[in-house]
Amino acid sequence: MNEPILHHYPVSPFAEKIRAMLGYKGLAWKSVIIPMMMPKPDVIALTGGYRRTPILQIGADIYCDTALIARVLDRIAPAPTIFPYGENFANRAMAYFADGVMFNLSVPIGFQPGGMMKLFLPDATPEFLADFGKDRAAMRQGGTIRRGPLAESKANLASLLPRIETQLGDRPFLLGASASECDFSLYHVLWPVWMVPATRPMLEVFPKTLAFMERMTAFGHGKPSEMTSARALDFAKKSRPVAIERPQALETDGIALGDMVQVMPVDYALDPVQGELLQCSADEIAVRRSGPRAATVVVHFPRFGYQLQRAS
Repeated sequence: MNEPILHHYPVSPFAEKIRAMLGYKGLAWKSVIIPMMMPKPDVIALTGGYRRTPILQIGADIYCDTALIARVLDRIAPAPTIFPYGENFANRAMAYFADGVMFNLSVPIGFQPGGMMKLFLPDATPEFLADFGKDRAAMRQGGTIRRGPLAESKANLASLLPRIETQLGDRPFLLGASASECDFSLYHVLWPVWMVPATRPMLEVFPKTLAFMERMTAFGHGKPSEMTSARALDFAKKSRPVAIERPQALETDGIALGDMVQVMPVDYALDPVQGELLQCSADEIAVRRSGPRAATVVVHFPRFGYQLQRAS
């Protein structure tokens, strides 16, 4: 089976970013619905500790972070490409700003009471919602991410929306006639605001932005079919990671390939993944790890936004 396996849950904006990419490419894929909050035993069995959503599994290779997942999807299905203008600075800068800054403005707006959680989980109990809030607070503990109050978030987003409208101009997408990585990043951070009837009016006064959201939504989600997490683990166990071409240890402060290391994000969800270093290039870190449930897997991270240390 060569279909990519996406571990996600429906209300996740970052998962929606990847689902939209899968739709853009018209790909068939396996959908594994995972818990929204810890514990996530099947996820941790694959990643070794990384808990952000989504993760992409291809056999025994596990890809973390949507910036890396986008490149992987473009590698396995080059057309239509997510990088029609190349991986240029403007594209990456806009994608990074959307993912890292705008996401933390739109979530307080779209996920306020009566918003996305009510839309996707209408039967969620007050206890579940309280536990979800505590889980997200714990996820940010010790990190550098700040979620401002609702009024501040709305004011900051309101200041950005006219600039987005200007950037779109007479183009269908941010950089031109074709969708690129930054479009999917902008789409997923505006998605919680666009989805909720009470907050959509923030976008409706910007017709080009609203048309952009409708255009991105029209890509759909490709051709998903359900898979259980147990089946995904079994598939990892029966597969072998793909050999890494041209492995290197670039700027590792003396850490060599084959050393035991730990990798984790630099901003939040500071859960280290330990394993044997197989790759540390300018673009990617990969570690090999073994466990009883998934056997031997290789967990991949983008280099940018992640820290590499010797295993403690």
